[in-house]
Amino acid sequence: MKRNIALWLVAVLAMLSMQVRADVAEPDVLIKDTVRDVLSIVRQDKDIQAGNQKKILELVDAKVLPHFNFTRMTQLAVGKHWRSASPEQKQALVAEFRNLLVRTYTKAFTVYRDQTVEVKPFKMAANATEVTVKTLILKPGEPDIPVNYDMEKTADGWKAFDLTIEGVSLVSNYRSTFSDQIQQSGIDGLIKTLLEKNQAASTAPLRKAESK
Repeated sequence: MKRNIALWLVAVLAMLSMQVRADVAEPDVLIKDTVRDVLSIVRQDKDIQAGNQKKILELVDAKVLPHFNFTRMTQLAVGKHWRSASPEQKQALVAEFRNLLVRTYTKAFTVYRDQTVEVKPFKMAANATEVTVKTLILKPGEPDIPVNYDMEKTADGWKAFDLTIEGVSLVSNYRSTFSDQIQQSGIDGLIKTLLEKNQAASTAPLRKAESK
């Protein structure tokens, strides 16, 4: 589990800092271009590398949130229990799950150094609305890490709704944890747990993540 989280921290940077463009880029081109831009920013910004929480969160809020479909991610993570949740509970689940992911992934900015990302050959049907973009995270002297991005086309462009690292889906991993919590204490219990984790994270200093 710890290894998967660390890999997700690295992989998520390939989706950061996507800018809205008049001509909507195809998913693989979008990832390829933003990887180059983001790695340049992170490598040059010492405050981000050192874990400046305020600066990192401001960047995440501006560049990351618009490009993930958190509602769908939450629905998939909650699984069958989503249908029994009230509109208010769904709203709370999305908000807290989003906050959990954002707080977790801010550590990614302190991880990246000399990794590069290779986007695999990609073909997409003209009418495709969902695609999987396959990439490899490359670091000298270490095994390549396969990362798949499940993306959907929306009115606002392509958005990610899941990441799969070395065959392990982020959404599926959370689904198992969420299911156990819901069975023990219901949907409100899950919301309470997520809220408490996010409150604790908001008051704790952002420690520099391990780059191993």
